[in-house]
Amino acid sequence: MPDAGLRYLSNVMKRLARVVSFAATALIVVAGVPARASISLLLEQPYGGLGMFNPTGHAAVYLDHVCAASPLELRPCRAGELGVVISRYDGISGYDWIAIPLLPYLYAVESTADIPDAVNHEQVSLLRDLYRRHELESVAPDLPDGSKPGGNWYELVGSAYDRAIYGFSLATTPEQDAAIIARFNDRPNVERYNGAFRNCADFARTTINFLYPHAIRRNFIADFGLTTPKSVARALSHYASKHPETEFRVFKIPQVPGALPRSRGVQGVTESLLKRYGVPLVVLSPIATGIVFVAYMGHGRFDMPRQAPLLDLNPPVPVVEEAGTVVASDYALPLSNVTLRSPSGVDVRSPLPSSLTTDDGGPPALDTPLVAPAERFPAELFAPPSTE
Repeated sequence: MPDAGLRYLSNVMKRLARVVSFAATALIVVAGVPARASISLLLEQPYGGLGMFNPTGHAAVYLDHVCAASPLELRPCRAGELGVVISRYDGISGYDWIAIPLLPYLYAVESTADIPDAVNHEQVSLLRDLYRRHELESVAPDLPDGSKPGGNWYELVGSAYDRAIYGFSLATTPEQDAAIIARFNDRPNVERYNGAFRNCADFARTTINFLYPHAIRRNFIADFGLTTPKSVARALSHYASKHPETEFRVFKIPQVPGALPRSRGVQGVTESLLKRYGVPLVVLSPIATGIVFVAYMGHGRFDMPRQAPLLDLNPPVPVVEEAGTVVASDYALPLSNVTLRSPSGVDVRSPLPSSLTTDDGGPPALDTPLVAPAERFPAELFAPPSTE
């Protein structure tokens, strides 16, 4: 009898184990969360007039399993969400960092169906201001007359209209994602920007080092102790080459075609000196130029991954292929059905703000229509000018 009881208990435990296993599998499928999470350095090329004098570009941090509860608070991602970009700019309501969902950060729209094939200045300005009015009033409020404010808030939305972006990615664990959420949510978000020692690249360096200690250090030889976006990418690549467990990957986000000027290549400090002032430096001081050249070749040279694959904006959806097995599907979630929500959880849908209409009440005509305009953007807003 005791043996029969033990056999009965054993069978019960096996059945319970199978039930628990099936329940866990079903939970993963319902959640729709890919197995691999990551933290990425976004190295953004310089553009415009400032890019001519400061060719170091911009650095931001992209987390694909962490999302924005608001521009000032992080949370774990839900199914179908693409993650958040966190970056440091000066002059944004006294905050040190702002969190923006990936698609708005890149294109100022809420789904891939709304990304324009090409853009002009007026269209980009309008898309940015629409998103600001819906999602960023807390950090970039309207002026008293209802117009858009000044400052660097526009750098937080539609970045891919201005420049090409390279990504350098390391894998993260759920524990690391939870730690990074706690780190940002628990610390005071007060502006600390300093162009020399607390710039955007320093922000990326300290954030990544929080998860991977000592992965990125200041380059005192090639960049004279300054942290530049390119030096962060170089250090991260070297670190990953010695730590294959980080599952290092690279990707590229191309600049959207259109009337906006093309962005320029990213440079470090000594690289910029040599490429811009090499001949005058040789004339003035051949020895100093030689020292700068050796510093660059030995500690600053880094080639961008020009053949890097493009970032996939359609995450795979896990499905059950057979009982107890979860695999990634060959098709992507239709992001046109994914809606950005306000911090309160309400869908944001509103007509064109009155300050953006013309005197006769109609929207300004733009040269380039959107691809499959969503209901948030009235179709007539992006209609080409009439030739009649």
